[in-house]
Amino acid sequence: MIVTFTTKAYADITMFGNVALALLEMMGHSPKVPGAILAADVPAALARLKAAIDVEKTLPPVDDTDEEEPVVSMAHRALPLIELFEAAMQAGANVMWK
Repeated sequence: MIVTFTTKAYADITMFGNVALALLEMMGHSPKVPGAILAADVPAALARLKAAIDVEKTLPPVDDTDEEEPVVSMAHRALPLIELFEAAMQAGANVMWK
C-alpha cells in the first residue's frame, strides 16, 4: 500500500503504507486511510510526532539482516512529513492522506 499526504501549503508526500501508518500512530492519530487532521489540530499532531521521533532516536538501532540495504531510521523517514506539517501549520491548512 502507498499513502499520500496532502495539504495546500506543501507538495504531496508519498510513503509506503507501513511507514505512513506508523507515523500516524506516533501522532496519536488513527492509522486509517483515508483520513485528515484539521488545521487546528496540526500543531498538536506535529508536537506528538516530534516527541515520538525523539524517543525513537534514543532506542538502539535495528539490526538488519540484509547487508546490501541500508537501515533507514524512522527519524529520517519522518523528515518530509514533518516539513509538510510545519508548512501546514504556518499556513493554517488541513492535512489529508489517502
